[in-house]
Amino acid sequence: MATRIVVRPAGAGHETLWVALWAALILAVAATVVVLRTDRAGEQALPAHQIDARRDLTAAEQGVYADLLIAADEIPLLDQGKPAVAALADAGLPPFATDVSSAKRGGHVWSRLQDGTRQAFAGTSADIAVAGSMLLRIAAADDGHGHAAAADVWLRRSPKALPARLDDASLVEAGWLQVVARFDAGVTRQSQD
Repeated sequence: MATRIVVRPAGAGHETLWVALWAALILAVAATVVVLRTDRAGEQALPAHQIDARRDLTAAEQGVYADLLIAADEIPLLDQGKPAVAALADAGLPPFATDVSSAKRGGHVWSRLQDGTRQAFAGTSADIAVAGSMLLRIAAADDGHGHAAAADVWLRRSPKALPARLDDASLVEAGWLQVVARFDAGVTRQSQD
């Protein structure tokens, strides 16, 4: 004679309920930790004459800005550090080279400016709605190796573009904004001690 034993399944409803409760508890604790650890101090405001490269530039302006920063490293190596715009375009150096990309980024017309020890390359935008006019200002090389001492980028979103002088006060007075790249806690996870 065979004996038959019937084993009933455990109640899956109670197990599911306990798993759901534990998951909800874990999510609640995680959310609390995130809220408590959030930095509420906020960002430091930029001076009125500066603009943040990550947050305040259009996509086209960010592209031209990145090209200008790279060009600032290359320009001192060309023609004793004082090349003409045509030489930069012939070398294929963005944003000075005229191509499809430059047309989509505002179609800037570039000119070289000189003011004392500073030289600059000003790009007057053909389409202000796409990108404002940009200015790459390069200080004179003074380390004996042909490297520029400093370079910075300025932006103006109005038709009148070329500045009379290249010092900070004159650029600010003419309505130019200095483009700065800030790396705060929103960008990096490094300690800001």
